Amino acid sequence: MDLFIDLALIVIGFLLLIKGADFLVEGAAALAVRLSVSELVIGLTVVSFGTSAPELIVNILASVQGKSDITMGNIVGSNIINILLILGVAGIIKPILTEKNTVWREIPFSLLAALALFIGCNDILFGGGPNQISRGDGLLFLLFFIIFITYSFAISGIEFRDQEEIRTLSRGKIAIYIAVGLVGLIGGGKLVVDNAIEIARLMNVSEKVIGLTIVAIGTSLPELFTTAVAAFKGKSDIAIGNIVGSNIFNIFFILAISAIIRPVVFTAQLNVDIVVLITASIFLFLTMFIGDVRKLDRRESVVFLVFYAAYFIFLLIRR
Repeated sequence: MDLFIDLALIVIGFLLLIKGADFLVEGAAALAVRLSVSELVIGLTVVSFGTSAPELIVNILASVQGKSDITMGNIVGSNIINILLILGVAGIIKPILTEKNTVWREIPFSLLAALALFIGCNDILFGGGPNQISRGDGLLFLLFFIIFITYSFAISGIEFRDQEEIRTLSRGKIAIYIAVGLVGLIGGGKLVVDNAIEIARLMNVSEKVIGLTIVAIGTSLPELFTTAVAAFKGKSDIAIGNIVGSNIFNIFFILAISAIIRPVVFTAQLNVDIVVLITASIFLFLTMFIGDVRKLDRRESVVFLVFYAAYFIFLLIRR
């Protein structure tokens, strides 16, 4: 009986994720029109911050409890999943077109975040103290985050493109759409993760496999569904903006807040994962010049998914 209840709750969770993503994308697109800013800016800010809420909650709790491995692993793992798995899925649903500024500014900024993470973690390698993200590193990351936010709103009036097919909503309805969307995404994601863990335990699946699969992907479900829905609706700016913005937000804000609460001790083994993240970020940048310029097509998306599958198999072997 417990198994059927868990399965039913998982179905309900996925329904909440689907409808939540639909509401959030519609509300975000309408907000862009209402504010006369580009969908990219809304994707980089409102949507990416909202879909990163699970990572923020998990990391704050982990930092308070001094669980550095969870704090760091959650950020690095989520960012890898964002690029390789989520963009891979979204690109197969519908090729993702990107703006010129996205290629030369936002994507490189997300790469900068990954490089800053590598440098900040490896204090011994660069002649510093113990390997950790210190409170000073956290404050520096926050400075980068402020620069990113300032830049996002500085370009808000430059990149606006009127899109007549977007529904016109009142301010009240926009707020309701976005709020309902976020609640659906977060609530649905929690239902799926919690009950999937229960099913895995009933089936005697190890904690290691549960952590590497259900929990790691679970906190990225809001990004997955929002990006997939945005791609399906042809809203490429929201799709790419959500992923790039989430990756920047995860490192320069969430990890920064975590380090300020308590310095995040770094395990050298995670350097491999950070290198995978840096490689994925570089690969995303290079795909903008392969084949159709500024376009993530289905063939490239398949490569992303193969890359993630290889990394996932490596995780199972390593741990």
